[in-house]
Amino acid sequence: MKLSRKNGLRASAIGALVVSGALVLSACGSDNNTETPAKEGGSKTSAAASNIACEGAKGQLLAAGSSAQKNAMDLWVKNFQAACSGVEINYQAIGSGGGITKFNQGQVAFAGSDSALKEEEVAESAKICKTGKGVNLPMVGGPIAIGYKLEGVDNLVLDASTIAKIFDNKITKWNDPAIAKLNPGAKLPDSAIQAFHRSDESGTTQNLGKYLSTAAAADWKHDPKSKSWPAQGGQAANGSSGVATAVKDAEGSIGYFELSYATANKISTVSINTGASAPVAASSENASKAIAAAKVKGTGSDVALSLDYATKAEGAYPIVLVTYEIACDKGNKAETLPTLKAFLNYTVSEEGQKVLADAGYAPLPAEIAAKVRAIVPTLS
Repeated sequence: MKLSRKNGLRASAIGALVVSGALVLSACGSDNNTETPAKEGGSKTSAAASNIACEGAKGQLLAAGSSAQKNAMDLWVKNFQAACSGVEINYQAIGSGGGITKFNQGQVAFAGSDSALKEEEVAESAKICKTGKGVNLPMVGGPIAIGYKLEGVDNLVLDASTIAKIFDNKITKWNDPAIAKLNPGAKLPDSAIQAFHRSDESGTTQNLGKYLSTAAAADWKHDPKSKSWPAQGGQAANGSSGVATAVKDAEGSIGYFELSYATANKISTVSINTGASAPVAASSENASKAIAAAKVKGTGSDVALSLDYATKAEGAYPIVLVTYEIACDKGNKAETLPTLKAFLNYTVSEEGQKVLADAGYAPLPAEIAAKVRAIVPTLS
């Protein structure tokens, strides 16, 4: 069921951001985590977390939101808690919409969202932040893969128009002429397409919608700002993990989720015909080429980004997202502020970004990382 709002990176300098997938963490998380002797003061740490500064962190810190970043959170939380004894970071992956709702209700210290706060959400955040407002701090990002299961078809190519029509229930058979034209020689079956979408409010859904509204404006007439699935038809599943599981289990299916959910579940992914010389596969490197065209649109302590979904640059995968941590610039709760700042200082630090690379992520580019690193210590 859908959740209501009450309940749900200049160009040449910006590099790769990639979100890893849920089910690979147990393997990735085992790297570089041998415990070392406790630091003076009683904190124990791991090799991967040896330079984490706890800076007064204590007690429990609640956070919620994006399921796209849950897996990055799992890595960061594991290392931070190992370094800072007595600290518990509790992140609930309930979707971007749900996270923003909880943040604006004062239930969590920060939210994870795959899209920047809307103007009305910023205004609402002022009620909780009191002396400030919610700001967008980019932390992770990467490609939204279009995953599918179709026996005998290993290298499916689609373009924005066909993707829009499939998810809008206008192309309903795998051997539709539009799909066949993009896949000459492929043995496309005369069978129904089972399209899966998110049931919860999601920045992943919103970013896909922005892509389709930009790159296939004639075929996708739905609200690009909606975090809820806007089209009729199709089947719904909760979270990226739920959509990935549904696609993995159903022949003739198609859905959208962060790339590593596809990797972890061994799901085939669509290459996108963007108008470049060759179709572009969903990969970390290719997504980084598209994210490189992003521009900072936020001001002051806000680092919201504007992505180029219509890029035709060679090798640039256009369906991308950037996930933000949303926190008050001023007016954070005194009891959780030290932990909030210490944790975000770690996640955006060189060391925090490096552990993502060890797990198949890419670190934030220097320009954006430096901006966020300068802002976090000023949160108050």
